[in-house]
This record gives sequence, C-alpha cells and structure tokens, in this order.
Amino acid sequence: MIAYEMIQNLKEIYEGQACQERYEISKALFQCKISKGSPVGAHVMKMMGYIQTLEKLGFPLKIELATDVILQLLPDSFKPFVLNFNMNEIDKNLPQLLDMLLLKVT
Repeated sequence: MIAYEMIQNLKEIYEGQACQERYEISKALFQCKISKGSPVGAHVMKMMGYIQTLEKLGFPLKIELATDVILQLLPDSFKPFVLNFNMNEIDKNLPQLLDMLLLKVT
C-alpha cells in the first residue's frame, strides 16, 4: 500500500508541473510573433519546437492545426504564399512547409 500511495503522490506532483508547462508552451506558440526583419526560417523552427514539446507532453497538435498556426503567425508579406497554400490544399508536413517558406524567401 505504501508504494501505491507514493506513486499516486508523485503522479499528483508531476501532473501539476506538466499542466503548467503545457500552458506556458502553448501560450508561447500561440503568441509567437516574428520580429520585423527576422528570418522566417528561425521563426518557423522555433514554432516547430513548441509543437514538438507539446507532443512530448502528451498534447500533440494535428498537422492541419499546426500548419494553420504557423501560417497565421507569419508576417503580412507572406499573405500571397498563405493564400496559394490554402487554395491549392497543399498537403505537407512541417519540415516540408519550412522548406517551401525558405524557397519563397530566396
């Protein structure tokens, strides 16, 4: 019985920490604005890191939602890219999306 109580106690302690970490990571992701003049590649890679961290915490985003979040947080200069991406229903994973964005920049 003592081992069971210890496990339950540890579970309660770490679930609270995971909840707080999930909150902080999702907040950072959803508020991730690119600074004017900053490289889009680094910005998207940072967002992909947040998405991967949420997945490790047990809260994976579906690829469609992750893509939408990334596209929504791009600067206005990417509006034509976003429109083309959505109109053509391009089906890409996040690294492929990053490659497409980097090609757009060059």
